[in-house]
Amino acid sequence: MTIGLTHYLVLAAVLFGIGSLGVMVRRNAIVVFMCIELMLNAVNLTFIAFSRFRGEMNGHVIAFFVMAVAAAEAAVGLAIILNLFRTRKSLNVDEANLMRH
Repeated sequence: MTIGLTHYLVLAAVLFGIGSLGVMVRRNAIVVFMCIELMLNAVNLTFIAFSRFRGEMNGHVIAFFVMAVAAAEAAVGLAIILNLFRTRKSLNVDEANLMRH
């Protein structure tokens, strides 16, 4: 039994679904942040699967750029979450209205 394109796409869809469900349901900023990263990894898996299926390197290159953007987003996002915790003493995204003091 070989693992085909469908298996990779189903796995990526399940990962993306778990990530999107976590973003919609959870209120902790760190958990929401991790779910967004999970969604980015699901998209990377899709890019790599299609790239491997077609025998090209385009998907690998795009996945590399997505990982680079995700690393920058992780640094900035964690800094924002840390600042939010220092000022509000909470990581609940419902309480994080930074425009009002």
